Amino acid sequence: MRLHRLRLTAFGPFGDPQDIDFDDLSAAGLFLLHGPTGAGKTSVLDAVCFALYGSVPGDRQGGKQGTTLRSDHARAGARTEVRLELTVAGRRLEITRQPPWERPKKRGTGTTTEKAQSWLREYESGQGPGAGGRWKDLSRSHQEIGEEITQLLGMSKEQFCQVVLLPQGDFARFLRADAEARGRLLGRLFDTHRFAAVEQRLAEQRRTAEAEVKAGDAALMADAHRMQQAAADDGGGMALPLPDLAPGDPGLASEVLAWAAVARVDARERLAVARCALTAAESAQAAADRRFAEARDLDRLRARFTEARERAARLHAREDELREWERCLHRARKAETVAPALDLRDAADAEHRAAAREEARTRARLPETFAASGAAGLAAAARKAAEELGGLASARRAERRLADIAGERASLDRQEHADDELLQDATAWLDGWEATRTALRERMTTAQEAVTHAECVAGRLEPALARLDAARHRDRLAGDATAAQERALAAREHATATHERWLDLKEQRLNGIAAELAAHLTDGAPCAVCGSTEHPAPARKGAGHVDRGAEEAALAAHRAAEESRAAAERALGDVREALAAQAAAARGGQGGGNDADEDPAADELAAAVDALRREHTEARDRASGLHAAREALARAEREYERRLAGQQEAVRRAASRATLREALDREQEGLAEELARARGTTGSVADRAAQLERQAALLTEAAEAVRAADDTAERLKEADARLADAAFRAGFDTPAAAAAALLDDARYREVQHRIDAWRNEEAAVRSVLAEPETVAAAEGPAVDLSAARAAADDAGRRLRAAGSACDAAARRCAELDRLSARTAAASRERAPLRAAYDRVARLAGLAAGTSAENERRMRLESYVLAARLEQVAAAATVRLRRMSSGRYTLVHSDDRAGRGRSGLGLHVVDAWTGRERDTATLSGGETFFASLALALGLADVVTDEAGGVRLDTLFIDEGFGSLDDQTLDEVLDVLDSLRERDRSVGIVSHVADLRRRVHAQLEVVKGRAGSSVRQRGGR
Repeated sequence: MRLHRLRLTAFGPFGDPQDIDFDDLSAAGLFLLHGPTGAGKTSVLDAVCFALYGSVPGDRQGGKQGTTLRSDHARAGARTEVRLELTVAGRRLEITRQPPWERPKKRGTGTTTEKAQSWLREYESGQGPGAGGRWKDLSRSHQEIGEEITQLLGMSKEQFCQVVLLPQGDFARFLRADAEARGRLLGRLFDTHRFAAVEQRLAEQRRTAEAEVKAGDAALMADAHRMQQAAADDGGGMALPLPDLAPGDPGLASEVLAWAAVARVDARERLAVARCALTAAESAQAAADRRFAEARDLDRLRARFTEARERAARLHAREDELREWERCLHRARKAETVAPALDLRDAADAEHRAAAREEARTRARLPETFAASGAAGLAAAARKAAEELGGLASARRAERRLADIAGERASLDRQEHADDELLQDATAWLDGWEATRTALRERMTTAQEAVTHAECVAGRLEPALARLDAARHRDRLAGDATAAQERALAAREHATATHERWLDLKEQRLNGIAAELAAHLTDGAPCAVCGSTEHPAPARKGAGHVDRGAEEAALAAHRAAEESRAAAERALGDVREALAAQAAAARGGQGGGNDADEDPAADELAAAVDALRREHTEARDRASGLHAAREALARAEREYERRLAGQQEAVRRAASRATLREALDREQEGLAEELARARGTTGSVADRAAQLERQAALLTEAAEAVRAADDTAERLKEADARLADAAFRAGFDTPAAAAAALLDDARYREVQHRIDAWRNEEAAVRSVLAEPETVAAAEGPAVDLSAARAAADDAGRRLRAAGSACDAAARRCAELDRLSARTAAASRERAPLRAAYDRVARLAGLAAGTSAENERRMRLESYVLAARLEQVAAAATVRLRRMSSGRYTLVHSDDRAGRGRSGLGLHVVDAWTGRERDTATLSGGETFFASLALALGLADVVTDEAGGVRLDTLFIDEGFGSLDDQTLDEVLDVLDSLRERDRSVGIVSHVADLRRRVHAQLEVVKGRAGSSVRQRGGR
């Protein structure tokens, strides 16, 4: 960061605008900011801080920002403003800040509050003014400007004051700061927040891994509870107790797996007992089932024999019905040989009847002349009609052409009518063209002259308005000048009266000074005038004695009156100056005296302005038609060209139409003769063609129908002959008898099914009646089937109960095996997660400084900052040894301070004693140059750090008065060496010896009207 220029207006003790060129001061590398106490040296630093951060250092912030920063010496209408131009991070910026302030109201009395404002600009070329670049506005938002500057500088306001400004009272704060405060500053300067982010990331990973491990252990415990429920017996017995562990406890997985192994062994033992009981129940149930099956088989055989005898009786009663079914089936089989001939005859008969109906229909549509014609005669008549129809194609084309010729003639008539109207209109318009063009050109010339006149009047109106405004201000200021003159005269008379009053009182006091001195005499004490210890006749105060207080009060009243007089005279001078300026403006810059009689009156100027306004309005109204006149002339010229071209084209089209009409007349006569021959008795060629088409179609259709009827009659005769022959060969007397014996498929299957069913039933009955077991069962004793069934049911119930118990035991074992396998698999899967959690927890503890392995309890960010602080201490020691003549060295300490963490301690090593001690033991002067060396070392390390903030300008506010001459020389030599790194240091001090040692100086001069700055010794 390098400062270039600073401009102060109505800020602090500076009433008038002050400009400071830091480039000129910084050319020497070391410059002095000096002045008497209270002049405003520190206010220059406050202005730099206010421009960057919008506020001054904390100890000088005071109350309301605008009231504490505004100069008491500022004029009533002057706005408090600070403008700083600087280069930071390679960008040249300009920051302007205006705090809130109370200004006089523009109307009426009293004040009103103006809001704070801020501006941020950047020079685009980066080369500085004069290099062809320009300033670009970036923002007017307080918040955006604050964030941008803080981000570029990398420091908060407090850190900036500690590292760059080093104001009074805060010079050694960084040297004596605790580890936390020092860490915050170094973290911002060196951008080590990424290491803090690493700590936070590791902590988050540890929490995430811990949550996942606990979730996995909770799942293991849930499976353990499920295994406990599965291991409990059906009778509600007590299950094995689970391990007394919580999710996340070490060894939980191994304890759960061991418990599951014991539960599986117990479940398998109970399964073996259930299987033995199941085997015994199965044996008893098998024996009962055998006895029940034997009884059931005997009962079934007895019932089978009885049923077979009943079925045999029913079959014997239906033997006649079977004989009739067999005879019907035999006749149907013989008739099947005649079926193809019957089908053929039915088809031929259907075709013949359909053809006869079609022949009758087509003959009914023909004229009576064709009623007796055969197929050949009808076909010949159809061919003749078709030939005649083909000869009408040429006549059709002629008829269509005649219609087209009529349309063309009508179109020519319409074109001729349109061209006649166009020629009449064009001729009339072109006859008046010259007059129209002349009028439009005169209109455009008049409008152009009005434009020129309006511009001329506008040029005279603007200065007339300015003179009128100045005349009105002049009239108001004339009254103000009279009032100001009266106030100045009154103030002058009051000042003269108070001066005379003070002189009178002073003379009276001098006359009675002996009595005033005598009032302080005591016996034995020497007199202040003569030195005598005896006071025989001291003077006494008279009735009109004037003491010192009365004289000083009169002097104060005189001074106050004198200040009022000076203020009134300044106000009178300001009003007169403004009056003269407005009077000159009212005269319009013309010469002349100062008498009011020579100034133009405001009423006269107002009348002249009104006349100019009216004249300008009239000229502008006339000039407004210029564009319309130009457009009208252009449109008229385009219309002239269009109408002239249309007239010529219409003449050409008229000649072409005459030739075309002659050709159409000749063609129409030839086509009319051809059509008269083709139409015949019909109205048109189309009617004649339609008549022939219908006749040919009807004749063709009738010929085909007659031919089809003859063919089907012949096929019917042949089918009758074949049917009679087939019936005779099959043994039937007539074809009708053969047709009656036929059976359809459904009836045939029905008869065959009945015959097959009867025979199958007969065979089945004979088989049953011939079975030895069935006959033996029917002839043997009866059995008790109900008793055997009850015994089998009881054995089955006992078997099902034993099976259910065995299945339950097997399910318990399977469930325990499944849950145990899942638990073991989950334990194996979560082993890497547990290992990762242990590793992340260890790393997080090390980074956070809470692990036992981190003996010094040093956080990761503190470790990195400790390395940076060690570099800062080494850089500071180079300058500290020179300042202290080799006595002191700054060292970094990572020891723990009390119960806190370590890593950011600073100690000083005294070469005279060889011992290391705390920096708080240094004397005032030693603390000063040790802090200075540390601040310079910090600036060096920050600047050298890649991506660090470059600190090219530093300020040191006071502290040099505590140094002896030799130490002061050594400190100044160190500061002077900074020019090698292109860095400048501003020393803020009122020590007189520094003005001799430092040539580049910025002096703050204090006066009754406010402070001002004087710059010397730079480039």
